[in-house]
Amino acid sequence: MKFENVCIESLAVALPEEVWSSAAIEERLGPLYERLKLPVGRLELMSGIRERRMWPVGTRPSDASAQAGRAVLAKSGLGAERVELFIHAAVSRDMLEPATASFAHRKIGLPATAQIFDLSNACLGFLNALTVAAGLIESGQIRCALVVSGENGRPLVEQTLQTLLEKALSRNDIKPYFANLTIGSGAVAAMVCHRSLVPGRAHRLLGGVARAATQHSELCQGDTHGADALAMQTDSEQLLIAGVGLAQETWRDFIAEQGESFDRFICHQVGSTHRRKLYETLGLDLAKDFSTFETLGNTGSVALPATLCAAVDAGVVREGQRVGLLGIGSGLNCLMLALEW
Repeated sequence: MKFENVCIESLAVALPEEVWSSAAIEERLGPLYERLKLPVGRLELMSGIRERRMWPVGTRPSDASAQAGRAVLAKSGLGAERVELFIHAAVSRDMLEPATASFAHRKIGLPATAQIFDLSNACLGFLNALTVAAGLIESGQIRCALVVSGENGRPLVEQTLQTLLEKALSRNDIKPYFANLTIGSGAVAAMVCHRSLVPGRAHRLLGGVARAATQHSELCQGDTHGADALAMQTDSEQLLIAGVGLAQETWRDFIAEQGESFDRFICHQVGSTHRRKLYETLGLDLAKDFSTFETLGNTGSVALPATLCAAVDAGVVREGQRVGLLGIGSGLNCLMLALEW
């Protein structure tokens, strides 16, 4: 896919104030660690994640998304009345019906004329939503869209801690639960529009490539667990192997379309092992990476765009640079996008 007239006009992040360190999580799992004689510090050592953040109890995904949506409108040169499309693109949802976008739309205060819907595709949802909005802008059907994502990892992590403490699990039994303990919470929003709406230099979305490897769809599966909890099990080792393999196939198509010249890369924020293996396999310079997993953990669909926003705010991604967004999500699905910032 290629885009000529699409830009990210503004980008904003909203983060919870409550911080959960990996050390604090291991402290809560003290009885399990003692029974299985697990070494303290393994969670941070294996993932590279020192801490993650959690929304207060009772926070809905639409609350998080609305907070990011209001933040991006405060930064934007375009008013809420310009929004013609509104997409909520998180894994987390308030409920099955109506769309979480309905609640976030009201909380942000967007116009009744905006088309709204949810778009969900595991950790790729936000990037997928960017391409949907870009396609509508490029075709002339709309000129401005607002894409948001609000992920609430607290119900999943809380349920995982309860399961690990209540069940008589062996060392082998706990492996599918490890990835759950890396999850964090956060929200992100982007104003996406036709470049003619942006005075001066626009942050252009150039295009990208997508690939699927759905034979691996059972490697990571999550679902509701009762009324207010979530459950997920992941074969982390096989998911890493399959995910990096899919990324390698996607990368070949991506550079054939967009070229190999990139100043920076932002990949999905899983952890240190995934990042190292991905960069080694693709033959990329790790010095071009920018990461947030160390302090935010894996925030699902929020992770990659929030890291891009942090890189821009830190001055690491600068005007005129080409940035590669290397996204992957369970399913398995991979989407790589090119930006000219």
